[in-house]
Amino acid sequence: MRMRDGLLKMFGLCLLAGVLVAGIMFPVAGGIGVLSNQASDTVENMSAGLADDPPPLVTTVTDRDGNPIATLYDQYRIPTGPEEISDAIKWALISVEDRRFYEHHGVDWKGTIRAAVSNSSGGDTQGASTLTQQYVKNYLINVTYRGDELGQQRAQEATIARKLKEARIAIQLETKLSKDQILAGYLNIVEFSREIFGVGAAARAYFDTTADELTVAQAALLAGMANNPPAYDPWNNPERATQRRNFVLDKMVENRKVSRTDAERIKTEPLGVVPDGPNKPPANCVGAGPEHGFFCQYAEDYLLDQGMTKDELYTGGFTVKTTMDPRANQLAKASAEEQVAKTQDNVANTLSLITPGKQRHEVVALAANRDYGPDAAAGQTEFALPSAISNVTGAGSSYKMFTAAAAVERGVVGIYDTVQSPGSYVSRIFSGSPPPCPYVAPYTRGYCVSNASEGYSGTMSLQTALQTSPNTAFVILEEQVGMGAVIEMASKLGLRKTMAGNVATGAAPEPGSQSQEIRSSQAQYFGPNQRSPGKGSFTLGVSPTSGLELANVAATLMSGGVWCPPTPIASVTDRSGRPVPVEEQPCEQAVPEGLANTMAIGLSKDDLPGGTAAAAAAGVGWKRPMIGKTGTTQNNGSAAFIGATPQLAGAAMVFRPDLPNGGLVDGGPGNVVAVDGDSGNMFGGKTPARTWFGAVSKILDGAPALPLPPADPRYERAN
Repeated sequence: MRMRDGLLKMFGLCLLAGVLVAGIMFPVAGGIGVLSNQASDTVENMSAGLADDPPPLVTTVTDRDGNPIATLYDQYRIPTGPEEISDAIKWALISVEDRRFYEHHGVDWKGTIRAAVSNSSGGDTQGASTLTQQYVKNYLINVTYRGDELGQQRAQEATIARKLKEARIAIQLETKLSKDQILAGYLNIVEFSREIFGVGAAARAYFDTTADELTVAQAALLAGMANNPPAYDPWNNPERATQRRNFVLDKMVENRKVSRTDAERIKTEPLGVVPDGPNKPPANCVGAGPEHGFFCQYAEDYLLDQGMTKDELYTGGFTVKTTMDPRANQLAKASAEEQVAKTQDNVANTLSLITPGKQRHEVVALAANRDYGPDAAAGQTEFALPSAISNVTGAGSSYKMFTAAAAVERGVVGIYDTVQSPGSYVSRIFSGSPPPCPYVAPYTRGYCVSNASEGYSGTMSLQTALQTSPNTAFVILEEQVGMGAVIEMASKLGLRKTMAGNVATGAAPEPGSQSQEIRSSQAQYFGPNQRSPGKGSFTLGVSPTSGLELANVAATLMSGGVWCPPTPIASVTDRSGRPVPVEEQPCEQAVPEGLANTMAIGLSKDDLPGGTAAAAAAGVGWKRPMIGKTGTTQNNGSAAFIGATPQLAGAAMVFRPDLPNGGLVDGGPGNVVAVDGDSGNMFGGKTPARTWFGAVSKILDGAPALPLPPADPRYERAN
């Protein structure tokens, strides 16, 4: 039995010797004998990739001034060049992992044969991989097969074929890079546990320092971790980490890189890592904090919508410069929070602000009373409240501007012309109103509508109707102009995703859905079809709405009718500082400039006495020319205010984000609560208008009070 074991060991050693000879011959003989030409090409490509392809890096998101607000990453890594790494970590690593690093040419054949003989003869198991080979293996695991569990397993399997391929790549790599470059490459690739990769990130996360400032004690800990990061994690396993650090110190003494006296002294010292876990930034927009997180999230969503993949964004090492004005965003957040407490159950108060323009519509602020973050108990959320179609109960009478604009464009009425505003009205436009609303056609009930309050005169100018907001006037206008024109106007002015979404949820229509309401987009659901002239409730803003898109409607009107996508991106540069193009939708002349300017004049009275937002405007001493429109939904469950000056456009919305059915009670700033049933008293002129005026009055403080554009006579009077 012993003789057979001995023969098997001898056979194994002979086989290993043959493999090693083939490996040694590889630089001369290329792929002859052991691997095919295709495999040789793979080795060549792999070594070229190690020499030229950078690893995943952190993407930095900044405000418009270039100040970082967040980091996005899959692997936390701070790239460092050879000259930026202290000698202490270099010699600690060499001493414990590869003492002959500067002597071999990628593979330590002497060490390999010694380890093979020792392991085959039953002695202690010994490793033989050089740092160059470890660089290859770690590159495969952490870069090439990142996220590919099977590939990572293949890169670590204990087979002669895998070790030979690794050795061949290492040999080629040493013909392309210097020793210092290989050592730095390894130190930039290797993981130090907890998604911390590379010595630059490890120095920051473990010791709050830089790679060039690492001490011998710090270097010994990090060098020891590279062998098995989870096992030597200093927070989870401090005793094992200390033992490993001390072992590295002994190896440094053997390698004459530190004195025995200094090593023994260091062994008595604590590990010295930062308390309570590694010091590393959050890996996503949570890092932007409770104030700027919503803006960061919109910037990320925007880039993904434009075609960038999440993997690209989180590994590309980009610098994403946003259009966020930090002062404006802070003031928007403060105003939203002043009106509604951040921890108030089931009440969200949002504000979106955009700079008008004919070339771009840059978003400058996205805020909510709730903080951005993962802790729901602390009032936090990671749902994009200001930018998403998050208000499912609607923006109320702010939608009346679409009806007015469609009627003015079609020549049905001018802004100074008289419109009818009876106390109640039965419209021929179907709404599905329950009895006792009468039939207006066979099998079709009309739409019964009344004004929210009494006291309206039976007639008034369209401008006054926009200021005081009687419901009946705009349902009558819907009949006169047709629902198709009204729906089209809402989309043209800015409600693009809102109108393309589903009426019930704001999501895309479900293929194969049986319910018309579920399978239809909002444009299809409210617009005319073969069975109905449309649904007149649209003008009362009863459908899901994006606050950001509502703000962009105001921006379109203040830009002479030019619609541009609301963009949060100022520029994107890659890891080398080269510009990265972002393909955005082009701006378009959505409506004639004269119509947009005339509508601005038509909407210019809401802040004046008699207007629905007059009290909120007076509360901040507002004196600037502006456009404005309030809106409130059924049961006072949500409300909105859309407003703009020539410099800044925006929309504020308050709504129930969790349980939408019910009302909201406004007891004054900081005292807004959700209530059951129809006992709410919320209106667009209350919380939303106060939020808008509270922020915008401060943001524009010191800026000139610019006039509104003049009305176009063609749209002042019909025909």
